[in-house]
Amino acid sequence: MAKISKKRKAALEKADLTKEYSLGDAASVVKEITFTKFDASVDIDVRLGVDPRKADQMVRGIVTLPHGTGKDVKVLALVTPDKEQEARDAGADFVGLDDFIQKIEKGWTDVDVIITMPAVMAKVGRLGRILGPRNLMPNPKSGTVTQDVAKAVKEVKAGKIDFKVDKFGIIHTSVGKSSFSAEQLAANAHEVLQTLNRLKPASAKGTYIRSITLSSTMSPAVTVDKNSAI
Repeated sequence: MAKISKKRKAALEKADLTKEYSLGDAASVVKEITFTKFDASVDIDVRLGVDPRKADQMVRGIVTLPHGTGKDVKVLALVTPDKEQEARDAGADFVGLDDFIQKIEKGWTDVDVIITMPAVMAKVGRLGRILGPRNLMPNPKSGTVTQDVAKAVKEVKAGKIDFKVDKFGIIHTSVGKSSFSAEQLAANAHEVLQTLNRLKPASAKGTYIRSITLSSTMSPAVTVDKNSAI
């Protein structure tokens, strides 16, 4: 087991991990108990009262974080030649079509988001077995299959994220970096929670938002008082 530094031990002792915190206080605690040499990702986990096996209870959505993700998102635009310059001007890191489809078929997936257009989905669809498991498959619901390629690229670069409930009924997504202020992290997390509330399936029974935790890459989870957060 890795040895815990004195600083980290002191911080962990200060944080009462059995307590429920307000969103702002939880963000402060996570920052306090995160000791990494890198700028750790801060994540929110929300357990929902849904059954993801039922199609009408699948919760999926998009949210634009007011303070961005803190991450330099690598975007691939799979587009026809007439859209290439538009995608480049909007900030796409990689632009092309057949050449990148061939690269992906050989195993290349060094991107965070792939944006494409309806006209080429027949070609892109063949990549489903590679892109699907990596959550990279473009989807009209998440705004990554669109005619307005420039707008989609700009939104992703500005902090738009796509999330969906996993098979255990949990939404897990990043709300920033440990270098963010507690206020920025709380504002981003609040935006995610507000979006989740709007996406509540009509068929979901009982308590919808069951629990909320915040944590960083290297910190324990801090429980958020859900009544104060939503």
